[in-house]
Amino acid sequence: MLDLHYWPTPNGKKVTIQLEECGLAYRVVPCNIGQGDQFTEAFLAINPNNRMPALVDHSPAEGGPPISIFESGAMMLYLAEKTGQFMPSDPRGKYDVVQWVMWQMANQGPKSGECGHFRRLGDSEGDQSYAVTRFTDEVNRFYGVLNNQLFNQRYLCGEQYTIADMICYPWCVNWAGQGQDINDFKYFKRWFDELSERPGVQRGMAVGSELRNDPASLSSEERASLKAMLYNQRARPAPEHGGLL
Repeated sequence: MLDLHYWPTPNGKKVTIQLEECGLAYRVVPCNIGQGDQFTEAFLAINPNNRMPALVDHSPAEGGPPISIFESGAMMLYLAEKTGQFMPSDPRGKYDVVQWVMWQMANQGPKSGECGHFRRLGDSEGDQSYAVTRFTDEVNRFYGVLNNQLFNQRYLCGEQYTIADMICYPWCVNWAGQGQDINDFKYFKRWFDELSERPGVQRGMAVGSELRNDPASLSSEERASLKAMLYNQRARPAPEHGGLL
């Protein structure tokens, strides 16, 4: 059995799309990032980076104790190898997919997240115009990268649907909130529309739709506490005793 510690964000939905496309049995373990579940000792034992999602495989292929994995890209590579699905077996094809997984993790995901953050922030923390322009333009560049890659091939890595497509898709769904118009990217839009019609993608995107926090229901003090918990985090101190020193 696979346990997915999850909250319905684009990073979580990458993995649920793959789980659904592979037809794997899995259990969703809610990790409510708005209530601080990601900071509990139990969660930090499987993800020292205190970020959702995290995957625990209780039945690894080679046997033995459960394997826990953090970082969504690592989870998707693991599941592709475990199942033999949505990843070419030849080195050329495999690393074509791997490089797009790395591109998504290093570029599309983080910068799109910053774009959304500063666009939502508005002027409540001062003039954000430089940051909004910087990250909106960078996200626009990403859509151009995808659009050009899809100019003359059906999927990101050719004619085969792979985890490279799955990992990029959820971060494209909120294109309007990112200040983009996908009609400007016709080759990308063809790909996006096709993936949006896939039953596995639809099921994966719907996972956890009942899991949500309603900021409007919070008092001003509760909103301030939530903001302090989620934003501008600094290093978590290491234990004073019992280490290697």
